[in-house]
Formats: sequence, structure tokens, C-alpha cells
Amino acid sequence: MIKPLVILSSLLWMLSCNKTNTSTHPVPSVPVNILVYTNDPLYFSLQSIGGWQYISGGVQGIILYRKSAEEFVAIERASTQAPSDSKYRVHVLSDNFTLLDSVSKSTWSILDGQVTKGPATWALRLYGTSFNGQSLRIVN
Repeated sequence: MIKPLVILSSLLWMLSCNKTNTSTHPVPSVPVNILVYTNDPLYFSLQSIGGWQYISGGVQGIILYRKSAEEFVAIERASTQAPSDSKYRVHVLSDNFTLLDSVSKSTWSILDGQVTKGPATWALRLYGTSFNGQSLRIVN
């Protein structure tokens, strides 16, 4: 009698540990296909490493960040707390590394969009980037 009970308990325990997150990202996926010429004076702030700029596109806009000479990060400005509400739109703090939703007070890293302080639990939506030395393509 004990052996079937141990087997059943072990099976239930293993099944409970194998939960996967089946929920979808709170920020909707919208078509993005933007080309930015980084040498254009409009994008002067992107010419140096650590530079960032807001651009139109995505759900609530996009933050472009130059991570290295060849690598850029494109982050959706829609907060994961209330993606359709522009009052929650994420902005870059004066330290140039932290993104803030002023309403929920959640913060994320500009390097990868990961949550650094809640109540947010989701990372910000990232867009794909490719850079050829002169032009930066942002896609999803």
C-alpha cells in the first residue's frame, strides 16, 4: 500500500514542477519594419556607444539604444503594466540605463528590457535589429 502511495505522490510532484508559462506577452505584437540611417543628423545621439533615441513605431513608440559599435537594442515603449495606455509609456531616466513607467513605478534595463523593479513581472518587448555600418533595420 505504501509503494503505490509513494509512486503516486512522486508523480504528482513531478507534474506540478513541470508547469510552463502559457500566457502571452501583455504587449501586442504589431508589424515593425523600420530603417534608420545612423549617420543622419536626426539620429546624432545614436552615433556614440551608450546613445539612445525615441522613434515612432511599435505600439507606443520604440527606444533605440547603441550597446556597442555594432550592436543596437530596440525596445517597445509600451509598459507591460498597461500597454494601451499612453500614461504608462516607458521613458529613459537621466542615468541613461534605466527605463521607467512613471505610473506603476516599474523599471527595466535599457540593455535588455528585463525588469529591475516591480510591480511589473514581464520584460519589455524587444524588436530585432541588424546593422550594416550605416543603416539600422528594426523588425519583429
